[in-house]
Amino acid sequence: MTPNFNIAAILASSCYTLFNLFAGFLIPKRHIPKWWIWLYYLIPTSWSLNGLLTSQYGDISKEIEIYGEVKTVATFIEDYFGFHYDQLPLVAAVLIAFPLVYSSLFTYCIGRLNYQRR
Repeated sequence: MTPNFNIAAILASSCYTLFNLFAGFLIPKRHIPKWWIWLYYLIPTSWSLNGLLTSQYGDISKEIEIYGEVKTVATFIEDYFGFHYDQLPLVAAVLIAFPLVYSSLFTYCIGRLNYQRR
């Protein structure tokens, strides 16, 4: 959708930067400002991180010491990242919906938009 490769590369690098910044790796969900939280919910990687951490560590009741406090692993995941074990079915549904939405969008665009130059 860009006129040349150079502009596409610039736009792609800015998208990659936003995706990495707001996916939850660098800034956890609870620390993302309210006016940027919508971007967190649109990035598929944030849902993948949520599903991975929640499914693997969300039900562990072993106590750990973190920041001078003794907490369970599940409580730390909830407090620090904001991931809740009971929302795991929602995360799975969203992760299934992303490829369906993207494939539908691709099918629509390939059928309706003309990419030929004249």
